Amino acid sequence: MSTPEIPYELARYARQMRYAPLGGETGQRRMLASRALIVGCGALGTVIASTLARSGVGRLRIVDRDFVELTNLQRQVLFDEADAAAGVPKAIAAAEKLRQINSQIAIEPVVADVTPTNIEALCDGVDVIVDGTDNFETRFLLNDIAIARDLPWIYGGCLGSEGQTMTILPSETPCLRCVIPEPPPPGTAPTCETAGVLAPIVLVVAAIQCQEAIKIVSGHREAIQRSLLIVDLWTSDVRAVRLDGLRESSDCPACKHGTLAWLRGNRATAPAVLCGRNAVQISPASNQAKLSFDDLERRLTGVARMTRNAFLLRAAIENYVVTVFPDGRAIISGTDDVSVAKGVYARYIGS
Repeated sequence: MSTPEIPYELARYARQMRYAPLGGETGQRRMLASRALIVGCGALGTVIASTLARSGVGRLRIVDRDFVELTNLQRQVLFDEADAAAGVPKAIAAAEKLRQINSQIAIEPVVADVTPTNIEALCDGVDVIVDGTDNFETRFLLNDIAIARDLPWIYGGCLGSEGQTMTILPSETPCLRCVIPEPPPPGTAPTCETAGVLAPIVLVVAAIQCQEAIKIVSGHREAIQRSLLIVDLWTSDVRAVRLDGLRESSDCPACKHGTLAWLRGNRATAPAVLCGRNAVQISPASNQAKLSFDDLERRLTGVARMTRNAFLLRAAIENYVVTVFPDGRAIISGTDDVSVAKGVYARYIGS
């Protein structure tokens, strides 16, 4: 019997479509009609974005607040030395690479911090959220919006040689807060700055996240992993923590009681110490008009050495490098002290 001919527009996915559980042409066309939101385009996010683009997820909305630096290149697979030298925002650099990989799909880069004020719009029209973040505040916000929208999302995190991932189907499986009721207090948990992170564990966790996303968008929710999966590549240890009955037995404030504190903005957004960067992100207290780089450059002339592009203005001031974005958000490099970073922001950018 001859093998059915694959339509031209699906030819690049031929090997993938031959995996029977995917569902052949039907499963692939479902993927091409689907939309994924990738939150964070660093270590996990770049691998996720690359894999989902190559696999044929039809639209990728990629959101990241940061820009490319040399230390990213050890594990963030979509970036190169030119991106780091130019200080290109990660979402923009990723989109440029992905459009060369797969011109059939739509790539929507968004340079922004994910907050309660924009998460609703970012989730419009998407079928799945994939976590590429590095902090629990954003993850808890994703958990809240997923519950509010009944939207599947896939948690993932890495530290040292260990990583973990969990797929959440609201109203069907335990949510993140069933497993982790509160984010760890500042200073109590190791970070990639103190504990480091190895590139191979990033690839493993992101691969699992992508496979879970592909199951969902190809129409195979029944196949998802319903455990918290923990992998340590240094010790070659793999554990699947069963979560059966946890949703029913826990007194989760989010999925059981509907208390979506992060989505409602009831949990204050603090300045964020950026993992492994000796840097702090400062965000405006409220929404404001787009910041004028021309005005800011004039104000800082004589007190700072500046470079700029269409997406950011970078100023070397005192012992710090201040990178400012059009929404007024800034990354203060040269300190991990929040109070010092706030002072630098207030002195040079404004309140």
